[in-house]
Amino acid sequence: MSRRFRGFLPVVVDVETGGFNPRTDALLEVAAVLITMDDEGWLKRGETISRHVAPFEGANLEKAALDFTGIDPWAEGREAVSEDEALREVFHPIRKAVKAHDCKRAVLVGHNATFDHNFVFAAAERADIKRNPFHPFSTFDTATLAGLVYGHTVLAEACKRAGIEFSNREAHSAAYDAEKTADLFCGMVNRWKALGGFPLPAADPGRVDEPATE
Repeated sequence: MSRRFRGFLPVVVDVETGGFNPRTDALLEVAAVLITMDDEGWLKRGETISRHVAPFEGANLEKAALDFTGIDPWAEGREAVSEDEALREVFHPIRKAVKAHDCKRAVLVGHNATFDHNFVFAAAERADIKRNPFHPFSTFDTATLAGLVYGHTVLAEACKRAGIEFSNREAHSAAYDAEKTADLFCGMVNRWKALGGFPLPAADPGRVDEPATE
């Protein structure tokens, strides 16, 4: 694994939120899916860690966002924890996986990854968490990759084209979306490997390509 992604361990993350602004809007759910590799270099989905999150003090909650996700932040029995507790419980197994795979750090994989990355980092900053396992700006975006591989950027449709079962009824749960995104990511990386795209062919230092001719 450490040789496949330049020393990065891909970890799929999905968040559900109370809006689009990571500085002002509540983080309501966070899920991370670990990615593993077998002895032959094929990726597969590993453990899922997810937490319901209580809105931080003064957090904004947009009605449209709550209607879209179906989340009631104050629902009885929701078992939500603070941002600090949620992120520490998610980050700990990620750091262990980074070490186990002999990687330098984790890289966040997400569908429209910048959104998830921004919310995770804003919450980590509010909680004053110093040991954030994720790279501060690099991400792998499955929406972009799916646009290349399957000609579609919407998660549900990309999964459908990849032959991955997807339930719109279960969608917009952080854990469900993260697991489907992980399946999509592993499938695209494995497909590239199956097509011969990786490992790269050994370079021949003595080879001189002929100039192109018409």
